[in-house]
Amino acid sequence: MPDAKPDSRLPLPTAVFHILIALADRDRHGYSIMQDVAARTGGKVQLSAGTLYGSIRRMLEQGLIEELEESPDPSSTDERRRYYRLTRLGKRVAAAEVERLNALVQQARATGLVPGA
Repeated sequence: MPDAKPDSRLPLPTAVFHILIALADRDRHGYSIMQDVAARTGGKVQLSAGTLYGSIRRMLEQGLIEELEESPDPSSTDERRRYYRLTRLGKRVAAAEVERLNALVQQARATGLVPGA
């Protein structure tokens, strides 16, 4: 079983973090993940198919996500689509990354680099 310590996997590659965020609210297929990331970032991050599927392969191996046996969308007729779900470990790793990033922002604010409270 993969190492279950979320902090040992940090920092996450940007693509992996965006994929985890995309899967946080619902199960998705690859193209839907690409669309979600682009929409959430206002088009600033656009995952290529190679980046997406390479990241997904590694995330499956690491136990961060899992592939679903069946489509969660009964209206979907495309049998080629693979659907993915965040695992408990994936949620814990994503939460640890959020904490890490928040700490960095707090440090930047404390030095005056970034304005805000």
